[in-house]
Amino acid sequence: MRAYVKDIEKVAATLRLGEESCADRKEKFESLSEQFKRSEDPIHHHMAQVMISFLAGLFVGECTFEEIKDNLDLERWFRLPKSHERRIHGHRHAGIRIVIEGPTLIPALDAHQQHPEPFTVDDLLPYRTTQEPSCQQQARNRRKVMRKARSKKKRPLLLAGLERRYRET
Repeated sequence: MRAYVKDIEKVAATLRLGEESCADRKEKFESLSEQFKRSEDPIHHHMAQVMISFLAGLFVGECTFEEIKDNLDLERWFRLPKSHERRIHGHRHAGIRIVIEGPTLIPALDAHQQHPEPFTVDDLLPYRTTQEPSCQQQARNRRKVMRKARSKKKRPLLLAGLERRYRET
């Protein structure tokens, strides 16, 4: 087990921001995956497969977004989009919560940067009548329709409603 822990620490070191550039870390990540692939150990083979599947999303943007860091402590304590929702396990997927609630969630994620002290009632009072953006409402409505369309029980009702609306126009 200790040998595998050391291998995982090597992989984790390639993902950590440090003195090395993004290109160097990516090169080390790829060489580690090749090393694990050539090994005869089945666990190393599995590690290599996982690393290769994550590679597409880990070093996205040719290192241009290197300065963007996650504030993981805040994400744990508040209902904010978690880092895994922003980059689902290394794959190129935004996550449904960001797609639907993104227009209001993303500004809330970085609110602490412009306002370092805790929010008071007076700070939040101007926002009490704020409406949800129309794009967010539309995304929520589209999701409802698509969920009904996927449901075997609700699909006939959805199709009947669509047919009725078509005939009315």
